[in-house]
Amino acid sequence: MSKNDFTIGWLSSQTNCKVQTIRYYEQIGLMPEPPRSAGNRRLYDTKHVEQLAFIRHSRQLGFSLDAIRSLLSLVSHPDQTCEAATDIAQVQLKEVESRIERLQAMKGELQRMVKECRGGRVSECRVIEVLADHNKCLHTNHTSPENT
Repeated sequence: MSKNDFTIGWLSSQTNCKVQTIRYYEQIGLMPEPPRSAGNRRLYDTKHVEQLAFIRHSRQLGFSLDAIRSLLSLVSHPDQTCEAATDIAQVQLKEVESRIERLQAMKGELQRMVKECRGGRVSECRVIEVLADHNKCLHTNHTSPENT
């Protein structure tokens, strides 16, 4: 093990990424599988650290694993135009804008339900009434992205 080789535990702590997630990224080919030591321990280098940081930041911005795979493929061709990267980011931007619209609709509906609730008995509760009958919602497109 050289001074440029890092264990998976070190990589995990430096990138704030769980060991299981790092292994998963390797398993699906998002990260290259690192070489192994004589004792069969994974040995990572600075390129792994950089790639994992790229993946983590991309995930924080909501990019799908497939989009990240495409972006990483572009990184390996630094002389080509960045049009494809821009296109991928544009798709993600539209998804974020759509999600914001749905969240705004959800917020409005929840505000209305809370405002219209008179605080009486559950049998007369506006919150329960609206939740029980979707037709009483003002917005029909307030599905959470996680529930679609």
